Amino acid sequence: MKFIERWKPFFLMVSVEFAFATVNILFKMVLDRGMNHLIIVAYRQLISTVFLTPLAYLWERESWSKLTPRLMGQMFLCALLGLTLCQYFFLVGLKYTSTTFMCAFINMVPVITFIIALPFGMEKAKMKSKSGKAKVLGALTCVGGALILMLYTGMPLITRKPWPRPQPSTKAAGRGVIGSIYLCAGSLSWSSWFLIQTRVGNKYPFQYSSTAIMSLFSAIQSTILCFIVDRNISTWVLKGKLEILCILYAVSINQSIFD
Repeated sequence: MKFIERWKPFFLMVSVEFAFATVNILFKMVLDRGMNHLIIVAYRQLISTVFLTPLAYLWERESWSKLTPRLMGQMFLCALLGLTLCQYFFLVGLKYTSTTFMCAFINMVPVITFIIALPFGMEKAKMKSKSGKAKVLGALTCVGGALILMLYTGMPLITRKPWPRPQPSTKAAGRGVIGSIYLCAGSLSWSSWFLIQTRVGNKYPFQYSSTAIMSLFSAIQSTILCFIVDRNISTWVLKGKLEILCILYAVSINQSIFD
């Protein structure tokens, strides 16, 4: 039992990484089939709202009286940054790049969060201490790794013909740069959400209610943005089992991690 308790966090984190990798692969498949990015976000957040609202009503309905217009405004901003725009940017970046590239790029989020939190006094980098030096070194390492992913194109690991070596096309390189820009925007949006969510959580520490409200806001935001970009109603129809499986699996992963 002691062994299980000791290694339980490690196995849980590995399981989370596998789950995220699987959902990214599913997202890549449906995006390549032409599914709209904002529709994915809208369905995902709408189902999340439907799932969480009964739980919030059963366990936290007394806390609803503590909601203020200012707090609701902060939740609306959290939903815009951390759910709507963040998922949209990451999905567009995924369409232009690959699942491996996206999963590696997500590692930039802690670094960006650390850099943004410094001016607000939410993080401190004490260069005289070992922990401060480790934070700065880790930040520089992550930034350097992300730049290498963005700018360097190496040899393919597996090729059918050893010679001549295939050269990357200009079009492929351009798609990689565009995808990197979107992934950077998604990372910045997600990092900003962490800072705002910290204040929201301190004022309103009710997880089910706050998440349900932000999911509802995000569903509304993504739906409005989707109709602004594309008013074709037929795009909302899920055309196959893969699309339905992708949405349901993504929602189940989010709720499992949240619980």
